[in-house]
Amino acid sequence: MEKQKKLWQNIMAEALGNAALEKGLDQTDFSGRVIVELPPRPEMGDLAFPMFPFAKEFRMAPPAIAASVVAALKENAPGRATTAGPYVNVFLDRTEFLSGLISEVRADADTYGHSSFLSGQKIMVEFSCPNTNKPLHLGHLRNDAIGESVSRILAATGAEVQKVNLINNRGVHICKSMLAYQKFGKGVTPESSGKKGDHLVGEFYVKFNQWSKEDETAETQAQEMLIKWEEGDKEVIALWEQMNKWTIEGIAETYKNTNISFDRYYYESDTYLSGRDEVLKGLESGILHKDEDGSIRLDMSDVGLDTKVLLRSDGTSVYMTQDLGTAIARHKDFPFDRLIYVVGAEQEYHFQVLFHALKKLGYSWASMLYHLSYGMVNLPEGKMKSREGTVVDADDLLKQLSDMASDEIRNKDRADSVGDVDETGRKIALAALHYFLLQVSPLKDMIFDPKESLSFNGNTGPYLQYVSARISSMVDKYEKMKAGYEGIKEDFSLLSSDAEWELAKSVSSFPIALHNAAADLNPSDLACHLYDIAKSFSRFYHDCPILGVEDKSLTVSRMALARAVLQVLKNGFDLVNIPFLSKM
Repeated sequence: MEKQKKLWQNIMAEALGNAALEKGLDQTDFSGRVIVELPPRPEMGDLAFPMFPFAKEFRMAPPAIAASVVAALKENAPGRATTAGPYVNVFLDRTEFLSGLISEVRADADTYGHSSFLSGQKIMVEFSCPNTNKPLHLGHLRNDAIGESVSRILAATGAEVQKVNLINNRGVHICKSMLAYQKFGKGVTPESSGKKGDHLVGEFYVKFNQWSKEDETAETQAQEMLIKWEEGDKEVIALWEQMNKWTIEGIAETYKNTNISFDRYYYESDTYLSGRDEVLKGLESGILHKDEDGSIRLDMSDVGLDTKVLLRSDGTSVYMTQDLGTAIARHKDFPFDRLIYVVGAEQEYHFQVLFHALKKLGYSWASMLYHLSYGMVNLPEGKMKSREGTVVDADDLLKQLSDMASDEIRNKDRADSVGDVDETGRKIALAALHYFLLQVSPLKDMIFDPKESLSFNGNTGPYLQYVSARISSMVDKYEKMKAGYEGIKEDFSLLSSDAEWELAKSVSSFPIALHNAAADLNPSDLACHLYDIAKSFSRFYHDCPILGVEDKSLTVSRMALARAVLQVLKNGFDLVNIPFLSKM
């Protein structure tokens, strides 16, 4: 559709010039000034061009300009133009449009919709960033879904993308799990307990919270352990390495099960020292100052904010310290044009401070940093709290969704058709999860409803999979009947119904939906468009018989359109991390 828009913008500019020439006007070049819109109703046309912007130059009412432009259009224009008050509405040549669209989808195949929009840009995307004191939870799943999809979308529009994960493996919160393990663990391991390592460590984080309510010295002991860790105490370091290993291995398994991957990992334990060095340099240069309590701070009154501690009075680092060091290390490793942090909206202040601190410290690339914030995600039961053990575990949620999907397959007697029921159930669960998390704008808070997400009807991931599986089944049937269609040529003039036309326009709009998702860093633009395509196909499938019609040319033409839809759905699924299923 974008090609047709640009083509008709040029045609309209030429027609305006001809109309102006007839009126004896001085201005006859209207290139780049023609606005194109979509009519509010399909029966009004496919494109609409408002004439309001030219009223002053023509000294005419917009409806009169519209009439002059239609009269000035050349007879060989690829479509039909009519006046609609102050608009010129265009009805595209459907046969030509469909022929070009099907050819383009066939030629581009898996890259249909991709572009060079961001070609030459190096973009780093940070997401997930788990703590090594607990397993991933529902909030991480939304973070991962957004980060992975945004990365794939940026790559599909030409950027060189590096996906990075910062492992938060140091700090007082890590020491809390370690301290609880020392006191209550009794040497338990993932192997001896039969639990994933991240789950086991997470239980001790909860145990610490319970213990701290009984022992008021618990928090002080955790702080003392952090100091020992920073001093390199051998016993503390050994326990830290062991428990970090358990957690990281467990989290890696969750990433594998949810199709999440990274190009590079950073560890706070490696970068916090460089951040501390950077803070000390800032103090020496006078950019930072030492407070009366001995802490080193950044004065941000110049941007309307308060002062921020960058190094505690006891010399230990805060989150900001290590984020400074990590950002600097990243730019050295991968000199980016943009670094996107996918982090919850509650951290907005943190990133304002980080970006301003880097700018004050003299890093010009601080202007290239961007916080892609997202809202809270909860279950219908309410808010989650990690330290109280009420968090929704990612592994448990994925298993629940998988089991529910597998049960649905068996209840519908589809087990023999799909083959591996459990694997199919897992893929349906991922579609349910990722689509539900991506269908709304990242900034919005949301309630994740497992049952609603798994519905095979309506605006869900499983519905999209169902539509693609239905098309795949039809393609398989057609291939078995193909001998009866040898020599039959496609005739796209036969595709004259509104259902066929609306479906074709939905397919042709996929590239702009992808472009917009990249420009806005918003996967919901793309996810919602995939749903629109699926809905349009369902109407087409209902209104337009394919394999059972007498006119074989009509069959092969409609099959060509159906195959184009299947290709676009596959391409879109990959970008929003939905597994493709040929059978359901």
